[in-house]
Amino acid sequence: MRPIHFLAVAGILGALQGWASSGDRSQEFQACVSLCTSGLCASHQVSLISRITRWSCIDECKYACMHQITSRDINSKVRLHQYYGKWPFWRFAGMQEPASVLFSLLNLWSHARGASRVRRKVPDDHPMKRFYLIWAAVGVNAWIWSSVFHTRDLSTTEKLDYFSAALAILYAVYYTVVRFFHIYPVGRANRLVLTTAPCANHSTAYNLWSVLCVVVYVSHVGYLLSLPRFDYTYNMIFNLTVGIFHNILWLLYSLPSWIPVLKRFPSRPRSYRPSYAGKAAIFVALTTLATALELFDFFPWWRVIDAHSLWHLSTIPITTFWYDFLIKDALDDGWRGMKA
Repeated sequence: MRPIHFLAVAGILGALQGWASSGDRSQEFQACVSLCTSGLCASHQVSLISRITRWSCIDECKYACMHQITSRDINSKVRLHQYYGKWPFWRFAGMQEPASVLFSLLNLWSHARGASRVRRKVPDDHPMKRFYLIWAAVGVNAWIWSSVFHTRDLSTTEKLDYFSAALAILYAVYYTVVRFFHIYPVGRANRLVLTTAPCANHSTAYNLWSVLCVVVYVSHVGYLLSLPRFDYTYNMIFNLTVGIFHNILWLLYSLPSWIPVLKRFPSRPRSYRPSYAGKAAIFVALTTLATALELFDFFPWWRVIDAHSLWHLSTIPITTFWYDFLIKDALDDGWRGMKA
């Protein structure tokens, strides 16, 4: 995923990306780019890696001018500027933000590793196993497009990144509701779960919830695609709202046993609270702290690592922590039928 609401905050900075910044508005920068393009682009051929990552000669001029001015400002110890909504980054192998690309790929690896652990450790007849495996696949997809977007910030890669992030956040809420309210489909051969309500009722609730989530996601994407300009504010509100709802549900899971809001397991009373339940609250706290890194915007260290890339870095161990929790929760005896 991008792990669920880790991505919700992406819309906050996204609202600024693509808009003019003080650096690219300056006459000095514009004059530098104009001089470069008129003298270089008539005969200059960009490198193969630049063509693969779709950097044109004009883009190369903007990149060169941006770093030329930034280097001078660093030496002069004057105010540093953003360009087109971002700080200046040194490219590597055509990648616009190499640190964010690397950390996105490591998050992808965390989900792939988590999926492997779920396959090995969670019984095949567990009602939540396939939901967790699908969530891992959705997370891998989200981080693929995150790495593509940070390699090259284009309108298409931006939308694929944001839409994949929204899918990851919404699917996290989807499987959480399925798990908390025990509306997962249970086959006749499944003896793991004690069903205390008619399967038809479970099936109806599950189908309605599934359809609702599909409609919400399709409507979200359709609305954004129908606009002449991407609505970053709406995208931010949507992701944050869904992410906060997900957090609230898992905070309810971690409440003390004397506050029996949710029936955590199908074959245990509402008061049953496993010893590891508090880890859900720790997860919420860690994700909140990780998201707060976005608030500390600063000029990139060595023009490579910024607050956004550190946010991506912080989600890697948190994702591993969350898979540990989901596996432990899936193996709890509370899923088994009551003994006579």
